[in-house]
Amino acid sequence: MSRADRPLPADRLRPHRRNLLFAGLGLLGAGLPAFAASGETERPIVRRSGLAFGTTVAIAVVDDGRPRADVEAGLDAAFAAIRAVQKAADLFDPTSELSRLNRDGRLSAPSHDLATLVAHGLRLAAASDGGFDPTVQPIWAAWRDAGGRPDPATLARACARVDHRAVRASPDEIRFERPDTAMTLNALAQGHAADRVAETLRAHGLADAFVDTGEFGARGAHPSGRAWRVGVARPHARDRLIGRIAVADARFVATSADDRTFWTPDFAEHHIVEPWSGHSPRDLAEVVVSAPSGLLADGLSTALMVTGFGATGRRLLAEVPGAGALAVAKDGAIAVHGAFPEVEAG
Repeated sequence: MSRADRPLPADRLRPHRRNLLFAGLGLLGAGLPAFAASGETERPIVRRSGLAFGTTVAIAVVDDGRPRADVEAGLDAAFAAIRAVQKAADLFDPTSELSRLNRDGRLSAPSHDLATLVAHGLRLAAASDGGFDPTVQPIWAAWRDAGGRPDPATLARACARVDHRAVRASPDEIRFERPDTAMTLNALAQGHAADRVAETLRAHGLADAFVDTGEFGARGAHPSGRAWRVGVARPHARDRLIGRIAVADARFVATSADDRTFWTPDFAEHHIVEPWSGHSPRDLAEVVVSAPSGLLADGLSTALMVTGFGATGRRLLAEVPGAGALAVAKDGAIAVHGAFPEVEAG
C-alpha cells in the first residue's frame, strides 16, 4: 500500500478551530509536552498572545540573544499584520473591507490582504469544480437565521445565490456582477494571517518561531533543535489525540472539522457546506492539511472536506507540491494522503 493512501489505526456562530490542533509547545495552554528533555540548556522563548478571528492567537519566538526591544518590535509588527488581515476579512466587523463589499457589491482599491484572499478563493473555486466557493455566505446565513434547519425553499434560494463566477477581482477593484452575492473568507483568513506573521518575523530577523492564528506555522526550530510539533486532536473527542506531527521550517498546518460550528447535535450539519446543496458533506469529520503556506493549507482543508479524496480531491492535493492531508471519516477511520508528516503516537 502506498503512503499516499496509508490507513492509520482508528480509535457557535463564529467558526472556531481552537483545540482541533494542540500546539505541542504548550503555547495554547493545552498542557501537552512538545519533547522529552534534551539534556541541554534550551534557549528561552518569548511568547505573546491576543484575540483575533474570534479566538486566541499566539506567537512564540526563540530568544537568540538579541536585544529584547528588537524581539518586541518584531512581535508588534506581527500582531499588526494579524489585525490588518482581520480588518480586511472580518464578517463580524461592519467596517471591514469584506463587510463593505458584501453591502455595496463593489470595493475600490482593496488592500493587498483582501485582494490576495479573494484571488486565491476564486482560483480554488475553479480548481475544485466549485467544491470550494467563497460566495457560500448566503447558505451560512440561511442556517444561522433559521436557528436550526432552514426550510427547503429558503435553502434552495440561498444556493441559487452562490456562484464564484459572479465575482470580478483585480488589484484595483472587486465587484459582484449579481446584486445578491455575498462572500465569506473564513476558510482562508487565518491561514493567510499565519503567512503574514511568518513573513513579518523573517523581515525582523527572527529565525525560530511558532505561529498560531487558528492555523499553525513554523519558522526554524524549537529551542531543543528539533522541529516544532503539534498534537492532532480527535474530532468529537478533543481531549484525545490521534497523534503528534512535526511542523518543519516554513511549513503550515490547517484543519477543518464538523464539530466546531454545527447546526445539529450529531454534527451532520455544520459550517462547511456543499455549495450546490446547502447541506454539509456526509463522509468526513475532519481534514488536517500540511502545506508550504498557511493560505494553501487553510483553503485545502475546507475544500477537501467537501470534495473528499476522489479524483478532484487527489488532484487538488497533487497540485500543491509537498502538500499532504490526514482525513478522519465520520466512522472514525483515519487515512493519510500525499506528503503528510509522520504521525507519532500521542
